[in-house]
Amino acid sequence: MPRYALKIDYDGGPFQGWQRQAAGQPSVQAAVEDALARLEPGPHTIAAAGRTDAGVHGTGQVATVDLARDWDPFRLSEALNWHLKPAPVAVLAAARVADDFHARFSALERRYLFRLVARRAPVTHDRGRVWQVLNPLDAGAMQAGSVHLLGLQDFTTFRSTTCQAKSPVKTLDEILISEHPYAGGVEYRFTLRARSFLHNQVRSIVGTLERVGAGAWMPEDVRAALEARDRAACGPVCPPQGLYLTGVGYPVDPFA
Repeated sequence: MPRYALKIDYDGGPFQGWQRQAAGQPSVQAAVEDALARLEPGPHTIAAAGRTDAGVHGTGQVATVDLARDWDPFRLSEALNWHLKPAPVAVLAAARVADDFHARFSALERRYLFRLVARRAPVTHDRGRVWQVLNPLDAGAMQAGSVHLLGLQDFTTFRSTTCQAKSPVKTLDEILISEHPYAGGVEYRFTLRARSFLHNQVRSIVGTLERVGAGAWMPEDVRAALEARDRAACGPVCPPQGLYLTGVGYPVDPFA
């Protein structure tokens, strides 16, 4: 059976996360699998690079699927997009891949973006797509705090108590914080890169760094929280709507 990789873009707002849910609750996985069933009858199960939570968006999610028919990749993506309507899910690209390629297990890194907007007036066009706070933050202080989290670390403090990962030890390769003009305020973008992340790790990190930017924490307090290896030492976990899975890295880009 030919195997295909799909690059998927979606608004996570209407869904209970990526993974197919019980009792028919909406999920991104179910939307794509249902579209596949309209092309080739029968059940389909797709594997994704990352299982994003409810409300989290994707601009570069990757999934793999085995199909009976030898599809032209462009025609496959066009057909899927037709059957995905009106769900806010789109296949940006499809590619034929080797039988041993797996969206999750072949990945070398995942990249996430978190968008935080500081302004007094409620956001309008970006409602459901950013986390809003009222007052400006100190981006330099947040970047200084983030340095303590880089490299191989025990991230017990920054993972959900329901996280199913066997170990809390992960290597965080990059955190970049940039500041951008925004109507009536300012937008802060947090870019994080690692081979893999723990459940709620990104949202826990961003929520903690926001406390640094607001002046409630000092940058070195992030190191103390990390070394505590205690979930109670973490700052507030920020809401999901500002989080985006923006890309997945592989030894060879299947969409190149």
